[in-house]
This record gives sequence, structure tokens and C-alpha cells, in this order.
Amino acid sequence: MSAPADSVLTLRDLDGWHFAGTALAVLGHPIGHSLSPRMHNAALAALARKDSQYGTWRYFRFDIDPADLPVALPLFHARGFHGLNLTVPHKVIALPLLRAIDPLAKAAGAANTLVREPAGWHGRNTDGYGLAAALRETLGLELRGANVLLLGAGGAARGAAVECLQSGCASLAIANRTPQNLEALLRELTPLAHGVPLAAFAPANLPAGTVVVNATSSGLKPGDPAPVDLAQLPRPSAVFDMVYNPAETPLLRQARALAIPAANGLAMLVHQGAKALEHWTGIPAARHAPVMAAALQA
Repeated sequence: MSAPADSVLTLRDLDGWHFAGTALAVLGHPIGHSLSPRMHNAALAALARKDSQYGTWRYFRFDIDPADLPVALPLFHARGFHGLNLTVPHKVIALPLLRAIDPLAKAAGAANTLVREPAGWHGRNTDGYGLAAALRETLGLELRGANVLLLGAGGAARGAAVECLQSGCASLAIANRTPQNLEALLRELTPLAHGVPLAAFAPANLPAGTVVVNATSSGLKPGDPAPVDLAQLPRPSAVFDMVYNPAETPLLRQARALAIPAANGLAMLVHQGAKALEHWTGIPAARHAPVMAAALQA
């Protein structure tokens, strides 16, 4: 079977899967909030207007329980999917299941984009690219020379941390509610720091003018608290929340109340998605991003 691209599909839907075109998909748990199909299918439609081969390409979304991922990834490959995006909670746990991992994803310890190869999946990470492009676009900021407070130690945080260090940030502090996960991430990042101060978050050591980046899922569900109290920090220069749905999280509401420049993760979603589509089509991300952004704004 196949299904409308805006449906929320499950592993069971792959049992009788048949799709005559080229299938792409995003996998997460939960996944109903994802806007990725909307923006990717808009970009594919725009490509098809200039090149008919893309007229049969479609992007779907699947709710895959993390316990099922070892079964799901080979099944997506067997069913002929050309590429996959991974979101919470799959970015880290997928790595041992991949045939190959590019250096950026290996450094991050997380993959959000899988490219089909004959023998299996090749893992890549476009989160760091998406973060840097989004900060530039929405807040006029560059990571180079910035003091950054990163909230979270999961898959999205890992990609962001590697991007910060490789871009030459002035310092990187990381906060996470699970100390063991934070310590493990700091150990893995230390060889990449190359002199950049890297440490667990401590309010007393945070410089004023820090850029706060939320890479946790706090704010995704109604009633979620803000992941940090901005009023207890030396005044940040900006706040970026990777959560994009809802558009205004408790963290962003507090930032605006304190007159701190702030942005949600919609632009990051666009740019990391455009880079993923570049990996699948060979067409530069810059060509996809405006179409994707317009689809989401509509």
C-alpha cells in the first residue's frame, strides 16, 4: 500500500507497501506534529516543474517506536525508500544500525539524514548546518566568536555542539538534566574543542551576552516548563529555540518579556531539510530553502 503524504503512518503500513515513485520519509516518535512532509513535498513539486523526474517523488512521515528501529530501517531499505530523516528519539540510537556514517555525523554521535546505498543506509547530520543558517537568517548571528549556552545532550544538541566548535565559537557551555548524559557528551566533544572553552553549565561562569540555544524537546507539549529561567542568567544576547511547533514556547515568551531577541526553530527546520534534500538530489540546499520556507509560512 501507499498513503497520502500527510498521513501519519506506522511500521505496519510497510507490510504491504507499494509506491511507484521515489519515496522519502521522516521517522520519529511522536511524529504527528512534524511539518517536514509539507515543506519537502512543496520543494519536490517545484523541482518537478523544471524536471519531470521529480514528479513521482513523495515524502511521508512514520511514527516508529524506538524499540522497532532495528527492524524498521532494514525494512525501509527493502521497500526501496531513497532517503530518510530521523528526529526524536532516533538520531543517536540509529548509528549502530547504519552501514556508513560520514565524519560530521560520527563526530556528533547522531544522524538525522540517511542516504540510500545498495548495501544499507549512509548516515549524515544536517542539524549543525541548519542551526548556523537559521541563526544567521533570523537573528543576524554567527557562531564564530559567540559564547553559546546549549540546552540538551540528545541528537539535535550533539549536531549543534559540533557546529559550534567547528565554527570557532568563543566558548560552549552545555546544560542537561541527566548528569551522566552530559558528562558523556563533554567527553566525546573534548577532542573537537581545539582550545575552545567547553564545560558543563554553571550560572556563575556564564558570560553576559551569551547566545542561548534550546535543543531539548521542552516546549513541544502543552504544559512543558521552560528548560531554563532566563531571568537567572547574565543577560543573554539572543535566544534560539529549536522547537517550532508550537511557534511560541515558554522559553520564547520569557525571552520576549525580557526584550531579548528570540526565534523559534522553523528556519532551522527549513535549512536542515534543504540540506537533506541536497544529499538526496544533488541540487544545492540554497535552491530548496526559499520554497520550503514559503510552504511553511503559507
